[in-house]
Amino acid sequence: MVKLKRNICLSVQLILLILFVFVANVSTSKEMTTVSNNASNRVINLSTMALKLEEDLQNDLYSAKDTFTGDITGYGANCPLCSGNLACSRYYVKDGTTTYPDDEYGTVRIVASSSNLPCGSVVRFELPNISSEPIIAIVLDRGVLGNDLDLLMPSEADAAKYVGRKTKSYDVLRFGWNE
Repeated sequence: MVKLKRNICLSVQLILLILFVFVANVSTSKEMTTVSNNASNRVINLSTMALKLEEDLQNDLYSAKDTFTGDITGYGANCPLCSGNLACSRYYVKDGTTTYPDDEYGTVRIVASSSNLPCGSVVRFELPNISSEPIIAIVLDRGVLGNDLDLLMPSEADAAKYVGRKTKSYDVLRFGWNE
């Protein structure tokens, strides 16, 4: 449903952009940025409408689909039993990589979860020792139980020093790759 709403909003935004370009090209005056709607005697500012659509898409992208509470711990790819290959992808992190380039959310941190959250799920939580901003992370690994999350850190020493074990609430922004 969220993906359908997003696609509809993107389609409307594209149509408005095409209409705006057409009106700008047909018009001899570059100052024309509005379209009159004779049916309701209202004028629509296309630039403002495009900004509002983009704002709506961003609000939907970052709105919580669900909230869970669990222990948030840290782990390093250099742990004794870690291969460096993540369970949900072929992404290799033994080189100290702790982020992933997601198509929708940009560069996000990596977490391990239980199968309660499908691979590719995106979560948001706060850890002031790591960042003053909320952390946006993607589930790319397994190995924890229940609602717990395990934040990938550059090393086991960093995981122990900066994360430890904290019981926190976290928001799920996306359930898996396809939602």
